[in-house]
Amino acid sequence: MTQFCPKMVKLNLRRRFQRRVLILRRCIRCFWDRFLMCSLGKPIKTRYRMLSSTSSSVHPPPSASVRPPPVCHHGRHDHKDSDLVPLKISLLGDSQIGKTSFLMKYIGDENDDEQEDSQEKGLNLMDKTFFVSGARIYYSIWEVDGVEKFQDHLPLACKDSVAILFMFDLTSSVISWYQEARKWNQTAILIMIGTKFDDFIQLPIDLQWTIASQARAYAKALNATVFFSSATYNINVNKIFKFITAKLFDLPWTVERNLNIGEPIIDF
Repeated sequence: MTQFCPKMVKLNLRRRFQRRVLILRRCIRCFWDRFLMCSLGKPIKTRYRMLSSTSSSVHPPPSASVRPPPVCHHGRHDHKDSDLVPLKISLLGDSQIGKTSFLMKYIGDENDDEQEDSQEKGLNLMDKTFFVSGARIYYSIWEVDGVEKFQDHLPLACKDSVAILFMFDLTSSVISWYQEARKWNQTAILIMIGTKFDDFIQLPIDLQWTIASQARAYAKALNATVFFSSATYNINVNKIFKFITAKLFDLPWTVERNLNIGEPIIDF
C-alpha cells in the first residue's frame, strides 16, 4: 500500500501551479507584443549622417542625403567653432529611477559647477564634448523630471533631438513617455534603458524572465533598442552613448545582442 506523503502532494501542486503561471505569462507576453504593435504603429525610422568632410575619414554613401545637425538651443559651447558638431539628446522617465545618476556616470566629474548652473526647475541640462574621427562632438543632454507637473518641458526637451532615451526601473512602463515624446519628435533614435540592473538580478529568475520579456516586447513595438543598465556599477552606460554615436555617424562599431537572463540584456 502506497504511503500518503503530504510533502509530495504539496510539491506536485506547486509544480503544476508554476507550469500554469509560466503558460499564462507567455500568453500575456504574446498578447502585449501584438497589442502594442497594432496600437502604436511603426515610428518613422531615419538615419542621421553628419561629419565635417575636412576633419572626418567617415563618409556617407553618395546616395545618402546629409542633413545639418539640430541646433542645441542651450549650452556653453562656442557656436563659432567650425569643427564642433552640436547634438541634442533627450532623457525621459519616471522620478527616482536613476536618470541623474546615469548621466553623472557618463559625464563624469568634469565641470560639476558649470553643470549645476544649467539646471532649471524640472529640467536638467548636462553636456559632454569628445572627438570622433577628428571632429569634436558636443552632446547636450536634456533630462526632464519625471514628476507630472514638469511634463510641460517635454516639447522643448524633445524638439530637434537626435536621440531620445526612455528610462524605466525594469518594473514600470514607458509607453506614456513614448507617446508624448513622439508628438514633438518623429525622427530621433529611440533607446529604452532599464535602470538599477544590480537590484534587478536579485529578483527570482522566473520574475527576471517575465520582466525581460516584457521589456523586449515594448522595445519591439516602439522600434527601439533596449539596454539593461546600472549607474552604480557602470554597466552599459558608456556603451549606450557609443551605440548612439555609431548610429548617428554610420561608424563601423556594432554591439552584440545579449538575451541571457541574469545578464544585462541588449536587444534590437
